[in-house]
Amino acid sequence: MNWDRAILTDSGGFQVFSLGPLRKISEEGVEFKSHLDGSRHFLSPEKVMEIENDLGSDIMMAFDECCPYPSTYDYTKRSMERTTRWAERCKKAHKREEDQGLFGIIQGGFYKDLRKQSAEELIQMDFPGYAIGGISVGEPKEEFIDILQYTAPLMPKEKPRYLMGVGTPDYLIEAAIAGIDMCDCVLPTRIARNGTAMTWNGKVVIRNQTYEKDWNPLDSECDCYTCRNYTRAYLRHLVKTKEILGVRLLSLHNLYFLTKLMEKVRMEIEQDHLLDFKKEFYKKYGYTKE
Repeated sequence: MNWDRAILTDSGGFQVFSLGPLRKISEEGVEFKSHLDGSRHFLSPEKVMEIENDLGSDIMMAFDECCPYPSTYDYTKRSMERTTRWAERCKKAHKREEDQGLFGIIQGGFYKDLRKQSAEELIQMDFPGYAIGGISVGEPKEEFIDILQYTAPLMPKEKPRYLMGVGTPDYLIEAAIAGIDMCDCVLPTRIARNGTAMTWNGKVVIRNQTYEKDWNPLDSECDCYTCRNYTRAYLRHLVKTKEILGVRLLSLHNLYFLTKLMEKVRMEIEQDHLLDFKKEFYKKYGYTKE
């Protein structure tokens, strides 16, 4: 891969969740059909650990079950307890503890008592880091923030706190406010493939006709490779003609933008100005009107 920094691998729990009717969950693991050719596959906690050990990532995730939103209390409780049992099996099957950190994933849907139970049971297993899974799955933002702010303080302060599947600027800022250390998401490259860029003045849908003869950079406040070398008009041309270069340039910009955003967040935390920064950023980005 020619990447000399940390690599994190997920266990496939969310990917299995996204397959919907193509998968069957049991205590032993998950059987699912490929959406490409219909072939059958089976993942167990032990198999997932074998794969992640072979990949050799620095951080690897335990196999978990992600509940859809909404889910009943009983279904969520059974799912959370299975995730805990799977985490224990993952820990036993993990063969490279000396150079690969295995994180446990806190589940429990949108029920606070289940989140508390999940966190307490996983902490007893003494993982080197912990993640919050099963949120940002279609729920209203208010519920996302409520569960995030409840769950994060349950996690050990001396170990990494990881929020899974979050990549929009507002959710990243909310995560930082809650005390989260790490986030991940496909969003910056996914929206790039659809012709959308994140800028310091809000989202830009570059395929829109308004940019046909716009000779300005994508974001006048950004110094990434894309913004230093290409105009909005040219980027629109690339996207409209389905040139792969357009997707690459927008992906580079979106990743750079989020990297710079998190640099600013860290700086604002150090200066104790994060809430003021949030207010200013939300207004400029378009999240709030005033």
